Amino acid sequence: MLKIGVLVSGGGTNLQAIIDSIESNYIKNAEIAVVVSSNPNAYALERAKNHNIEGVTIRKKDFSDVSLYEQALIDCFKERNVELIVMAGFMVVIGEKFIDAFRNRIMNVHPSLIPAFCGDGFYGLRVHEAALKRGVKLTGATVHFVNEITDGGPIILQKAVEVMEDDTPEVLQKRVMQEAEWIIYPEAVKLFAEGRLSVVDDKVIIRR
Repeated sequence: MLKIGVLVSGGGTNLQAIIDSIESNYIKNAEIAVVVSSNPNAYALERAKNHNIEGVTIRKKDFSDVSLYEQALIDCFKERNVELIVMAGFMVVIGEKFIDAFRNRIMNVHPSLIPAFCGDGFYGLRVHEAALKRGVKLTGATVHFVNEITDGGPIILQKAVEVMEDDTPEVLQKRVMQEAEWIIYPEAVKLFAEGRLSVVDDKVIIRR
């Protein structure tokens, strides 16, 4: 049974997509062992509670330095034998210590087709504002493994979404979530749970 740990800061819609995929048996032989939030008021914690999943709050500001904070995260996940970390709207930048502890076992979803509109400063509505300002006709979402470069880790899955003439950033954000993020994030977790992902020369190989 693959044990998953989820990092959240807000509403947790991607968390919900993964919970639903596990409960529907789309993702087999996996369970969410713990949801860790940087924000004690995150609705994602309520989602976890509604599905009898342990919720924990670990705040960066409660630690005297980043190393101690990252060690607390590492300890939390290792105590629960977590093998895969899923970042689902986690608004804290994690560093090398945490990444090294779970190398190629930390996933994130970004609301664009990387390498477009990604990197430092591109998060949330800012991504969609930039896409609309540039006038792209297609955007989408990317699931990738996390490394030390913001949005720079090996790409696992991508899915394109059409941009409409009358889109606002909020409307586009919702469409990208519904048509891409909530589809490919559970799929990426499924592939990991089935042992079908490997990283070779900084590229993800999906075994059929």
